[in-house]
Amino acid sequence: MKALLALEDGLVLRGRSFTGEGESAGEVVFNTAMTGYQEILTDPSYKGQIVTMTYPLIGNYGINPEDIESRGLQVEGFIVKEYHPYPSNWRSRGKLADYLKAAGKLGVEGFDTRAITKRLREVGAMRGLISTVDLDPESLVRRARELPSMEGQDLVPLVTCKRPYWWPEFPKEAAGGDAGATETDLEALWAERSGKKVVLYDYGVKFNIIRSLVERGLHVLVVPAATPAEALKRLQPDGIVLSNGPGDPAAVTYAVENVRQCLGAAPVFGICLGHQLLGLALGGRTFKLKFGHRGANQPVKNFARGRVEITSQNHGFAVDLESIPDPAVELTHINLNDNTLEGLRHPGLKAFSVQYHPEASPGPHDADYLFEEFLQLVGRD
Repeated sequence: MKALLALEDGLVLRGRSFTGEGESAGEVVFNTAMTGYQEILTDPSYKGQIVTMTYPLIGNYGINPEDIESRGLQVEGFIVKEYHPYPSNWRSRGKLADYLKAAGKLGVEGFDTRAITKRLREVGAMRGLISTVDLDPESLVRRARELPSMEGQDLVPLVTCKRPYWWPEFPKEAAGGDAGATETDLEALWAERSGKKVVLYDYGVKFNIIRSLVERGLHVLVVPAATPAEALKRLQPDGIVLSNGPGDPAAVTYAVENVRQCLGAAPVFGICLGHQLLGLALGGRTFKLKFGHRGANQPVKNFARGRVEITSQNHGFAVDLESIPDPAVELTHINLNDNTLEGLRHPGLKAFSVQYHPEASPGPHDADYLFEEFLQLVGRD
């Protein structure tokens, strides 16, 4: 089935749908990972975005229930060079096309993904539309330009959990909507577990972040993004984790204020959006990157260890380290491609964060040690 891709700068490309009729709108970005398309599709940080895969053959190992990173597919649309309809892998339980269709997501192939990636690198991430319904190039370009910019968008309410839960006993209802719980409910839930307990602010968390904490003996209480800081501090958690998530961090003002109030109450570990929110809570600023960092091969220099790590990343915004007024904040990691901030630490507040994904899924495990560092701050039983 014929499909068109239109970008806001006027570029229009032709391809075809492998999921049937449909239309998708959002910010068009590219991911350079060679594997892990199922984890990418289910990463809540991609809410509001159409993902282009630079690796040319997608779908060849199918899909399975073990590799999902959230309760459902999060991307708005999926662009590949060539879709493989006959998966061959012992873990496969289905086809990618069926997986996308069941979620109502549009998947398209036959596009020159190298040309798309080159344009995004030159111009920057852009608003775009892919459609099998509207095949008028001028109409699609005009509609793409009318889409809201990613800057200024708070997309966290669309992906956060509705109620707090202990992993893996998460509620069956979908994420998004009105989120919260009474303080009495929260305290009653907290009393159900003993041992080392941490609270995780869910801004669109990937499941493997939670798994990585649980594997180290921590009980993880996941709470909605808008849960008041005072309610968490009354629980006296052993640690607080700030998860990944989508959208513009500067627009998530309630989360910034909650993080600010939590600092000093317990050790804090921020990941991706959580890193950006920590930077804002410390008085800094964030800015939008030209085309972001998305892939499983981003080189990062770790100053504390004096080594280079290959990391998994997915973000379109970054923290301006020089804007943070507190001299106690330390630079811990930088991106070697563009020298942007990848990690910071405030020793006095026992708070640290990284811009990338130490839980991988997909990606290398060079940064897995960060969960051990958090465990050292939390303390072992």
